[in-house]
Order: sequence, then C-alpha cells, then structure tokens
Amino acid sequence: MDKVNITEKLNLFSEHWNPKIVGELNGQHVKLAKLKGEFVWHSHAHEDELFYVIKGTLKIAFRDKTIILNPHEFLIVPKGVEHKPIADEEVEVMLFEPISTLNTGDTTGDLTQVVLEKI
Repeated sequence: MDKVNITEKLNLFSEHWNPKIVGELNGQHVKLAKLKGEFVWHSHAHEDELFYVIKGTLKIAFRDKTIILNPHEFLIVPKGVEHKPIADEEVEVMLFEPISTLNTGDTTGDLTQVVLEKI
C-alpha cells in the first residue's frame, strides 16, 4: 500500500494520448494521461469511462452535443455512447475504467494503446 502523488507521476511522461496506469482497484485501472488535439470517435461496448480533469479544459464531443470539463470536474461516459475527446491545449486527466478497456474502444488505429505502462 503506497500513496500516489499525481503531480510526480504526471512529471514522468510527456507524450499525449498514451495513458499510464497508476493504480488498480476492484477490476478498475486508475490512469493518468496528457491529451492534446483531437482523439478519434469511438465507444466502449462493455465499459463506462470516467474522465476527471486535473489541469486544462477538455471537450468531449458526442453526436448531439459537446460537454466542456474544467479542472476538478468529471464526466462518466456510459458504455456504448460514441464520443471524441478534444483538447485544444494540453490537458491532464485521471481516468477510471475497467482493466479490459482499450483506449480507442471499438476503433483501432495509430492512437490505440494495447499495452499500458505502469508508473
């Protein structure tokens, strides 16, 4: 049982759209990520996904609306809902999602991260 300093962990990496595992509980990964630019449209058929913004402003586009998250706000995207994260400037987020969650969900491509680094 070790405490986790989020700032220290975020300082260990600089790449975007490559989540890092910082914890695990009850079949869930706790991940940190830095985001910049537009991600891909995708959904997760079997997993809900929680985005908690630490720093910056994150837009999450849905087919019928866009939700803007500021620091210390979070959003749970229900399983099966198509979405696309957008970060005009660098955003730091914490993600809570089942271990089985692939970052690009039902869409695979250059941004897909199959094996995540634990830091």
